[in-house]
Amino acid sequence: MPLIMFPTSQLLWVRVAALLFTCVAFSVAAHGANIGGGMADWCIFCWAFSFACTLLVLLVEQFGLQARAPVSWSNFPITIACYATLLCLSASVIFPLYFLKNQQYVSDAARDHRIVSTVFSCLATVAYMGEVSLSRARPGEVAGYMATAPGLLKVCQTFVACVIFILVSNPVSYDSHAALKWCMAVYCICFILSMAVVVLCVGECTGCLPIPFSKFLSAYGLLAVIMYLTATIIWPVFQFDKQYQGRSYGSSNLITVAVLTALNFLLYLADLAYTARLVFVTV
Repeated sequence: MPLIMFPTSQLLWVRVAALLFTCVAFSVAAHGANIGGGMADWCIFCWAFSFACTLLVLLVEQFGLQARAPVSWSNFPITIACYATLLCLSASVIFPLYFLKNQQYVSDAARDHRIVSTVFSCLATVAYMGEVSLSRARPGEVAGYMATAPGLLKVCQTFVACVIFILVSNPVSYDSHAALKWCMAVYCICFILSMAVVVLCVGECTGCLPIPFSKFLSAYGLLAVIMYLTATIIWPVFQFDKQYQGRSYGSSNLITVAVLTALNFLLYLADLAYTARLVFVTV
């Protein structure tokens, strides 16, 4: 019979809290919130995905199956917790904006369900932030790469890039000029490489690279900073300067993309700074 192992009690209870909060959020929303459409599906996906992954982590750890898992267990749980933090945070912002604001014709019961889902989504976000804080590597501590600051920044970079992809594709806002297509290429290339790093670390495949992993991270980090710097400058120039505007799009989306591009540039810059002085051991 497998030995049931409990991690540090604080981390265990934070995960249990996140599990309960996400379960309540999507259950209440699906049961009586009377919602539908793309944004509703996205919010429910955020909560359900986070719930399922947290349940998986809890089951594996409580039954001591980490050694049998086909992933690096020093990287997998914190990667899931970081993605769950960002997903629940996005749902906590999107859900009230679309389903609580200016909803005069919604029944009181449906509104109450929506308020409950919003509150528990916010609680889940706080719980996942707590899990990330408890799981991340401390100075001088031997840990997996994803538990370090550069590893967590990689997760944020990929998430921000996904949001950018959604905003620039509906409607398509990057095909009016070659410079904007370059910006899209920057988003795609950097997203693919950042996601490749996450997959390599979680799958324990960093040794498969033809060069040392640390050198790959430094070279890629420098390249990404330079590429995002160009996109941070080019995107607002070719979108907001009347000389280059060929069509009219939703300005709010374009402004948001410009802000997110600058945000990702700062994330890549911080990533490069951390990577330049980080000495880590792959566990």
